[in-house]
Amino acid sequence: MPHAVTRSIMFALLVIPMSTLHAADGKPAYIDAEKAGPDFQIQGEYEGKIGKDTKAGAQVIALGGGKFDAVIYGNGLPGGGWDPKQPKVMLKGETKNDIVEFTGQSFSGAIKDGIFAGVAEDGVKFDFRKVHRRSPTMGQKPPAGAIVLYDGSSADAWDNGKIMEDKLLGIGTRTKQKFNNYTLHLEFRTPYMPESRGQGRGNSGMYLNDQYECQILDSFGLKGENNECGGFYKIRKPNVNMCLPPLSWQTYDVEFQAAKFNAEGKKTQPATVTVRHNGVVIHDKVKLPHTTPGGGQNDETKPGSLFLQDHGNPVRFRNIWILEKP
Repeated sequence: MPHAVTRSIMFALLVIPMSTLHAADGKPAYIDAEKAGPDFQIQGEYEGKIGKDTKAGAQVIALGGGKFDAVIYGNGLPGGGWDPKQPKVMLKGETKNDIVEFTGQSFSGAIKDGIFAGVAEDGVKFDFRKVHRRSPTMGQKPPAGAIVLYDGSSADAWDNGKIMEDKLLGIGTRTKQKFNNYTLHLEFRTPYMPESRGQGRGNSGMYLNDQYECQILDSFGLKGENNECGGFYKIRKPNVNMCLPPLSWQTYDVEFQAAKFNAEGKKTQPATVTVRHNGVVIHDKVKLPHTTPGGGQNDETKPGSLFLQDHGNPVRFRNIWILEKP
């Protein structure tokens, strides 16, 4: 059999097709927007104004069965004008006669045909239009000297690497190669799981050196805690919750410096990390005082793998590369 044909057959066997999926909690997990249902089309981000001059944004979160939460941010969306010190307005919504109606905290409104409009405090009108934000580092190409860990063509760089639908990398895998100091680019997508909540919703993790977990989770519209997307588990929450809606491609860009030890084995400097989530700095030269549970390594003196955690949800990855540094 010709070598090229053999490779083609082997690649086909590695690709795992998916249709309807269910998460660890038994609830549906959609990976195809066209099959996600009408609530998915409502969920997302909206931008506009309150009154004539006040810029604002809203995040609308699907809860299943035609019900929604909405969060309104003054001056713009997270990472797009909103100051995390400013209060947020929380609303509840429900579909009635093909219109989603929202009420709460002196606001009331409705979404129809991609427009979220209504009345705020003192009868002031608001009008938001749906937007689709994209990370400025999406699709970033590896620089000279970088190691390509995944580009859709092979999972050879990974232990237990699984190529899933659309040539995407599945969860529950770690790099065969181990690293110390580096720049990392990684793109991920959480599934749409409207009936699930909290840690049951699009859960995975990016473990730097197989021992420091930066959370991957569908935390769209949530507070942004250390156990939510962008948080270092049990260490530090992100400066701002930059999580985009589920089924949106998102980016992590990381600068990592491993912990340093002297000749006697005493730690002289903790591991340090800067993380940009969808282009926004959520951790700036943050010191990681200890490792986090769930990884495969608990030894800060040694280089470690990049580990992508399997938490029972169909999170997907693409375009992963790393540039080692001294």
